[in-house]
Amino acid sequence: MIRVVVVDDEALIRSGFELILSSADDLQVVATAAGAEAVDTVRRECPDVVLLDIRMPDVDGLTVLRQVRALPEAPVVAMLTTFDTDEYILTALRSGAAGFLLKDTEPEQLAHLVRTLAAGGVVMSPKASRALLRSHPGAGAPQDADVARVALLSDRERDVLVLIAEGLSNTDIGTRIHLSAGTVKDHVSSILTKLRVSSRVQAALLAQRAGLLSGDTAPDEGR
Repeated sequence: MIRVVVVDDEALIRSGFELILSSADDLQVVATAAGAEAVDTVRRECPDVVLLDIRMPDVDGLTVLRQVRALPEAPVVAMLTTFDTDEYILTALRSGAAGFLLKDTEPEQLAHLVRTLAAGGVVMSPKASRALLRSHPGAGAPQDADVARVALLSDRERDVLVLIAEGLSNTDIGTRIHLSAGTVKDHVSSILTKLRVSSRVQAALLAQRAGLLSGDTAPDEGR
């Protein structure tokens, strides 16, 4: 059972996400909270996944993100946003968020996205990803030093990086390219070290910036 906490300042959003996710047999929304209650709720409930509003009037969602990620057994956190050009998305990704999705994501996709997060995959809304890369030159424009580090990867590591950018978990990557999950985990660790990034999301963004994704498109949401 995947334990989920939903944090949003709007009661309607909280109840809606709880209703949708609780309909899945393998998901349990153990709590919902407004921003001020978020960190204490997460500490108490020990969820696997937190869906966290990036903008809340009573407390900054980025502050909550950093506090949650600093917990001894930190859950996976994905940011919720209404705006596909939210200026705080890039900061959230750099602060340890495992992805982001729009609040108007189709209901039938939500359970799949939470499962992807729990399995270690990347969840990024395609529409918001493209907007992010267009609106933040520092995120979208290739920088020589960053792109040069991609060249340090082996061919197999580059294959794994592309699949990370598609949002696949280690198990799914192993199935796709016929490797054990343990071997994939070793490749992922090596990729993060060589690229000098701290998360799969940062690696995925760098893969896109370096032009490794076919058609130069954004990673699919939860693929």
